[in-house]
Amino acid sequence: MPGTAIYTDLSGYYDLMCADIDYGAQSSAVQRLQQLFGNGGRRHLDLACGTGPHVRHFIDAGYDSSGLDINQPMLDRATLRCPEARFSLQDMCSFSLDRPVDLITCFLYSIHYSAGLERLAACIAHVHAALADLGLFCFNAVDKQRIDNRSYVSHTAHHADGLFGFSSGWYYSGEGERQLLRLRIEKTLAGASQVWQDEHPMVAVSFAELIALLEPYFEVHVLEHDYQKIAPWDTASGNAIFACVKR
Repeated sequence: MPGTAIYTDLSGYYDLMCADIDYGAQSSAVQRLQQLFGNGGRRHLDLACGTGPHVRHFIDAGYDSSGLDINQPMLDRATLRCPEARFSLQDMCSFSLDRPVDLITCFLYSIHYSAGLERLAACIAHVHAALADLGLFCFNAVDKQRIDNRSYVSHTAHHADGLFGFSSGWYYSGEGERQLLRLRIEKTLAGASQVWQDEHPMVAVSFAELIALLEPYFEVHVLEHDYQKIAPWDTASGNAIFACVKR
């Protein structure tokens, strides 16, 4: 199943695929970072927002929250979840807003959907242009030099349509600016199984390269990938949270 088809064709099951994610903890952690590093404002945009779970948490916390995505079936579900929010069908590497926002987020490693270093640089430039003074750009990322191709995360979830098993893992060949997100979904109902698999191309970047792209626009804080506490990145782990204040 090529490209984004797995998200379009299975958009009804996307929330099951992410059932092991604590959206509330992630949202609350970024709200703390906005108070600590950002301008404290409450105008928020979520890039690659999917079905809107993070937007829902930000609205419930008192934010004027909006989202964008390139997948209309996802946005349709986001609108049902958050009817008071504004959603737009836009590419995060070329988007525009009617007014600046105070906080821009990009959760679940979605910054890597930029698919190449040139588009990643364009995404960063558009985020900078869309932020108010001292606005915060917050996202998580994985360092290509620390990817373990053997590592996968998996979980199962029950649904009226059957039992679903989900697994995902990064793959990097060791060179170039492209890595893969490998996804596998298995649905079992009445003893019969159906399997979807996808290798989704994403931008591969080291943290040194990423910081170099960010620093002309932002004061960059690299933090441990832990939504329960705020601590500097230990320089050894392969993923991290980036909190970037607009210069």
